[in-house]
Amino acid sequence: MTRGKAPTRSELFDRRLARAIQRVTGTALGPYQTAVVRIGFSAAWLLFLLREFPHRHELYGPDGPWSWDMGQQLIANNHAFTVLMWSDSTLWFEIVYALAVLSSVLLLIGWRTRTMSVLFMVGVLSLQNRSIFMGDGGDNVIHLMALYLVLTRCSQVWSLDARRAARPGPSPRDPLGPVLWAVLALGLVAATLFIGRTGETWLLVLMWVLWAAQGVWWLVSRYAPGEPRTLADVLANLAHNAALLVIMGEVCLIYATAGWYKIQGSRWQDGTALYYPLQLDYFTPWPFLSDLLAGSGLVVMILTYGTVIVQVAFPFTLFNRRVKNVLLVAMMLEHAGIALLLGLPFFSLAMIAADAVFLPTVFLVWLGARVRRGRERLLPRSGVVPPGQRGATEDEPDEAPRTLVG
Repeated sequence: MTRGKAPTRSELFDRRLARAIQRVTGTALGPYQTAVVRIGFSAAWLLFLLREFPHRHELYGPDGPWSWDMGQQLIANNHAFTVLMWSDSTLWFEIVYALAVLSSVLLLIGWRTRTMSVLFMVGVLSLQNRSIFMGDGGDNVIHLMALYLVLTRCSQVWSLDARRAARPGPSPRDPLGPVLWAVLALGLVAATLFIGRTGETWLLVLMWVLWAAQGVWWLVSRYAPGEPRTLADVLANLAHNAALLVIMGEVCLIYATAGWYKIQGSRWQDGTALYYPLQLDYFTPWPFLSDLLAGSGLVVMILTYGTVIVQVAFPFTLFNRRVKNVLLVAMMLEHAGIALLLGLPFFSLAMIAADAVFLPTVFLVWLGARVRRGRERLLPRSGVVPPGQRGATEDEPDEAPRTLVG
């Protein structure tokens, strides 16, 4: 009996490359991580809009210091996207603000996620670009992530879309999908007519492409479920995985640039940088805690140097899972401390949501199971789906729902 030849290095490389290509094209990676990012950023933006609801006119509306005429001049120069420049009426502002709140709620729970991600992006860009000097830094992160979420399949788990896809039996007809698709077409026509006031042309082109892609997806799913559907899935997976990679790179870039800029500052070099914001009235919601922390020079020095070390080191620890997880916990605790001590809750929530893209899948599955058990104890359900007919559940992602805009 002769034994077969051992594979050469070239053959091993080809096999690994083939497996990698198969994984990238055949699977939307990180379903739990993208779900957490979706939930985190929609929650951060929603809470911000609700907290500032009494002050919305001063922040982004007709009563703000940045007048509508000044906004027109700004948009004409920087071409930033916003639909608030279509009209200076209070009614139009209220409609846009209400749609921003509604899209945040629906994206949070994962209802028609593909549509809501686009509307969420429109709401974020419209309000933030109307008054660019509002916000605390977390708005910049939300601004970027709103663009990236549009390209992800972030409703595979922990969403109402996933629940709808998991129902046993054939998918029922979905009249709401085509209605939403037609309504979005009217919105895009209006944006095209107001292109001189809307801002960036490339963003409008992207939304038209996304709108057309949803129509093609619906037609392929309904009338060509074979190879065309497989090709559509491959393209969607590639877009999702590329956007996920960009999100991860963006988080690393934020921490790397923040850490290296801190190193160049004299206050960070001598370990006293944290002391000064703790002495500012508008950064001390809890004066007692701020004074207690600022009164210990050793603690201030440790936290100052620790912040720089963690931010600079984090991108280099991604290939060591244990070290990465330790630094990830440290950064999340740091942002929780910023929210408590410096009064920046929405900035901290946005950064924690961005950090969540690096959370281990095992932990997220465990966390989801605990949340589900707690929910079932509070809201027991009478119906139980047989195990053999479960299909995709919150812990078993399956393909995205086959609706026109779902």
